[in-house]
Amino acid sequence: MKKFFTVGMAGHIDHGKTSLTKALTNVDTDRLKEEKKRQISIELGFARLVDNEQMEASIVDMPGHERFIRQMIAGSAGINLAVLVVAADEGVMPQTREHLEILEFLGISRGIVALTKSDAVEVDFLELAREEVSLELEGTVFEQSPIVTVSSLTGMGIPELKALIINQLQELGPLDARGSFRMPVDQVFTVKGHGTVARGTVYNGSLREGEDLYLMPQGKKTRARQVQVHGENAAMIRAGQRAAINLGGISQDEAERGNVLTDSPHAAVTSVIDISLKAVKSLEHEIKQRMPVKCYIGTAEVMGKLVFFDRNSLEGTEEVLCQVRLEENIITSRGDRLILRRPSPAETIGGGWVIDPAGKKYKFGPQTIEMLTLKEKGTPSERLLNLIHKEKGIAAGSASSELSLAMEEISGILEEDGWILYKKGFISHISVIDDAEKTIETELSQFHEKDPLKDGMNKAELLSRSKIPGDLFEFVLSRGEQDGKWKRTGSFLKKAGFQPHVPREWEKRSESMMEKILNGGLKAGRFEEYYEAAGLPRTLQTDVLQYFTHKGMLIQLDDQRVVHQGAFNEGTALLKEKVPAGFEVAEAKDILGLSRKHIIPFLEALDQNGLTKREGNQRVWLG
Repeated sequence: MKKFFTVGMAGHIDHGKTSLTKALTNVDTDRLKEEKKRQISIELGFARLVDNEQMEASIVDMPGHERFIRQMIAGSAGINLAVLVVAADEGVMPQTREHLEILEFLGISRGIVALTKSDAVEVDFLELAREEVSLELEGTVFEQSPIVTVSSLTGMGIPELKALIINQLQELGPLDARGSFRMPVDQVFTVKGHGTVARGTVYNGSLREGEDLYLMPQGKKTRARQVQVHGENAAMIRAGQRAAINLGGISQDEAERGNVLTDSPHAAVTSVIDISLKAVKSLEHEIKQRMPVKCYIGTAEVMGKLVFFDRNSLEGTEEVLCQVRLEENIITSRGDRLILRRPSPAETIGGGWVIDPAGKKYKFGPQTIEMLTLKEKGTPSERLLNLIHKEKGIAAGSASSELSLAMEEISGILEEDGWILYKKGFISHISVIDDAEKTIETELSQFHEKDPLKDGMNKAELLSRSKIPGDLFEFVLSRGEQDGKWKRTGSFLKKAGFQPHVPREWEKRSESMMEKILNGGLKAGRFEEYYEAAGLPRTLQTDVLQYFTHKGMLIQLDDQRVVHQGAFNEGTALLKEKVPAGFEVAEAKDILGLSRKHIIPFLEALDQNGLTKREGNQRVWLG
């Protein structure tokens, strides 16, 4: 399989990075008028180094001036090998050291040192320069890196350097072209007749011309109308390649450096990231709790605040688990590298990697550090379980994005015991389901204890109190109902075996009240008067009325008047016996011995209960 790589050209300003790139590729990467005029690189430059059946490699020429450090960091995003350029006549300079630290923090472990302008110094001075560079590299990941003396002017050492770069790249494995496509954008421009073009180094996955994309963090859907690599049309681009994508339906002012193009709508949009941070070796100023920082991640530069959970300042270079709270949304994944700089006075303070792109606000203390350590060191299965316990249930695609795990890895984990697919594409775990069932049982028990007169708890209230996601809530309800843990009646739930009842302390008074209502026969009285006469608490009046009504012991004749179900049934039976064909109000009044005040509500109750039907002045029996 053909492998794709990007080589970064780093180093101090005016040490010959652009000239060296041209000597290696025959491409002048300084394309801006201002760059030509000032003879310094301001923007990133790109050139193809090699393209054959085995390998395609590009060079990114990064600005060396400290004012353009953002461009340098953006250019470092996605490179596989760094060429650290040091001019033999000047030696190691401030930006040499800063670029070296940045490359280390970004996880770039392969490097070559190019001693440029070697033709401009004596042999003895050249050896001193070589020794100085060797000392500077001691204790860094580039300590064993080869040092090549070159001259872009005379061509000395250029073929050897190119061969060395290619040999080093051949030893590297290809980047992962599986999973979701992701390309941080480092340049946006317009091509007349084609529209907006975004350029960058492909981090992950692959993309074919014509496929759909999402411009993030905006979430705007677009399409790869055309794809190019170094100005040439390509049917597909893969991880490791420098690419330009013509975006359909996106104007130039809608996209900018720092955006990310991805084929996944589940890409993690975040403003809080949990990180593992390491400070630079020599700091001029102390790193303090909640200090403002500039965070460089991918090609984005965002202001934020650094938050520690086990200290109030950082000294030394030990790794620290902490958090950056950003002022703007970004797109990132677990494992992405980042650089932190102090905005004023400007200096690089450290770097590290993202252990969780979806951070939350945590409490200061050892428990948070323990939790972050689990995130940092946990296996994919442990991390997925940790996410599930936080979210309860989640779409598999979202889990893949948040944890930076390929869908193949997620699928493998789901084959382990305990994982549950509760809805198409959505996952949870049996431990979460069990906890949810316990929560529902507890809520129902508390509800029954507080409101024993009610037949059950409203499902909407239970959902709100249980804080279980809606679709998972429905799954848990159905599962628990099948297991006989609770019963559903319409939109109400109650524990299995529960029967509504009058609180024990009010049983005797309720019985006394019901006896008085029964003794009153069909001469309906106001329920409130019966209730107060029994000495029952006002707070339960509505619930007591509903309880006895639902239980079939009381019939409400209107908003206020009630009769006992027994008396109602007796009156109905007597009336039907005496006038089986039908009756008028006067006949019913005489038969039951009731005044008009009591007979009219009784007859209307017969109608409402489907026992009779009015036809003119008469009522006829139904059934």
